[in-house]
Amino acid sequence: MPFISLRQNYTKTDMRKTFILILGSIITTQAISAQTKKNAQNLTPAQQLIANTGEDSLNSFSNGSRTVISGYGDLAYQRDFNEATSTIGLKRAVLFVGHQFNNRIAFFSELEVEDAKVSGGEPGGEVSMEQAYLKFSLNPRQYIVAGLFVPRIGITNENHLPINFNGVERPMVEQLIIPSTWRELGVGFYGQSATIPFTYCIALINGLNNAGFEHGTGFEGGRAEGRNAGANNLAVTAAVQYFAGNWKFQVSGYAGGTTPLKKAVADTLGLSAGSFGTPLYLAEADVQYNNNGLSFKALYCNVSIPEADKINSAYANNTPSAMMGFYGELGYNLLQKTKSKKWSSKQLVVFGRYEMLDMNAAIPSNGITDGTLQQSHIVAGFCYLPIPNVVIKADIRLMNTGAANPLITSLPYNQNNSFFNLGIGYSF
Repeated sequence: MPFISLRQNYTKTDMRKTFILILGSIITTQAISAQTKKNAQNLTPAQQLIANTGEDSLNSFSNGSRTVISGYGDLAYQRDFNEATSTIGLKRAVLFVGHQFNNRIAFFSELEVEDAKVSGGEPGGEVSMEQAYLKFSLNPRQYIVAGLFVPRIGITNENHLPINFNGVERPMVEQLIIPSTWRELGVGFYGQSATIPFTYCIALINGLNNAGFEHGTGFEGGRAEGRNAGANNLAVTAAVQYFAGNWKFQVSGYAGGTTPLKKAVADTLGLSAGSFGTPLYLAEADVQYNNNGLSFKALYCNVSIPEADKINSAYANNTPSAMMGFYGELGYNLLQKTKSKKWSSKQLVVFGRYEMLDMNAAIPSNGITDGTLQQSHIVAGFCYLPIPNVVIKADIRLMNTGAANPLITSLPYNQNNSFFNLGIGYSF
C-alpha cells in the first residue's frame, strides 16, 4: 500500500486515525461551507453587499495581480429641537483602493475626507487614512495584517459602511464608548476554526496617549490613528466570534498603556510608563440575529482606567476611572414577504433602538461628576434601500441625561432633547 511503502512503521491503527481525521476535515469543511451559505441567505441584500465589497472581491482573486477601486459615503441633515437649529453636511466620503499582488499578498487602503472641506484656520474637516495595510494569506483559513487597520471591537467599528447600520447616526455607544472608526498601527493575526463555525483574532497595536483625553469624549482624543503614534506603550486587542444558525456572538477586548512618554518624563508627571503603563482596559460583548427580514442587535461595553487619578493630576482633563454603555436594536424589512417583482429587490427597514451610556460611571477622588454624560437615547426610524448599495434614512432620536454640574457649566441646561435626522448613504 502507498502509505506503507512510504513509511514501513505506519500501522493500521495510524491509518484508521488518519482516515478519520481526513473524513472529519472533509465533513467540517462542508459544514462550514453550508453554514456560510446559510448565513449568506439570511443576510439582507445590504449585508450581502458588505460581504462582497472591493476588499472581498480582491480576496477572491487568485490568478495574477488585480487593482480594485471602490468607496462609500454619507450625507446627513439634523434638526436640534432644543437649540432650534438645523445643520446639513457631507459627513464623509471614502475612497478604497486595493491591489492583489498575488494569491498570498494584497494591499488595502481607505482615504477618508470628513465634513467635505479642509481649510486652514477653520474648524471642522479632516483628511485621513482610515486604513492602509498589507494582508498576508497563510492558508485559506488564516492571515496576517500589518499596517494601519481597524481592530475587531464591537459591531460598527469593522462594519461602518452607511448601508450596514440602521439610523442616520452610528449608535451613540459606538461613538462615545467605542470611538468608531477606531484604527491604529500594528500587526494582527486572523483565522477561523477548521472544526466549528468559530473565528478568532489577536493584534498588537500602538497604545493611546492620555494627554489627549478630553472631558466628554472618553478616550477618543487619545487615539493616534497612524500619525506620530507613540511606540513606547503598546496595546493588545483580541476577539472571538461564534456562529449558530441565524445568530452571531462576539466577545472582544483591549488592554494597553496610555503613557507614550519616556520614563523620566512620565515620572515627573506621576504617570506609570512602560509598554502597558497607566493602562486602559475595554471589554465588549455583542449578539446579532438575522432571519426572514427580522434583525436584532445587542451590545454591552465597559471601559476601565484604574489610574485615572494620575492622569487627572498630570493633565487636569477629568478622566473617569470607568465608562459603560449598552444598546439593543430591533428591525424588520417590510418588503421581505412582498410578492411584487418590482419591490422584492428593495428594502424598507423599520427599526427601534434603545441606548444607555455613562461616560463617568466611576470617578477618581480628584474627578468631577458630570450628569450630562449619563445618557439614554431612544431612536426610531426607517431605512429604504432602492438598490442594495444605496440607502435613504430618517429617524427621530430622543435623548435624556442627568443634571449638569454647575462646576462644569453655568449655562441653562435641558436634560431632555430630541433630534430629527435625514440622510443618504452609498457603497460601491
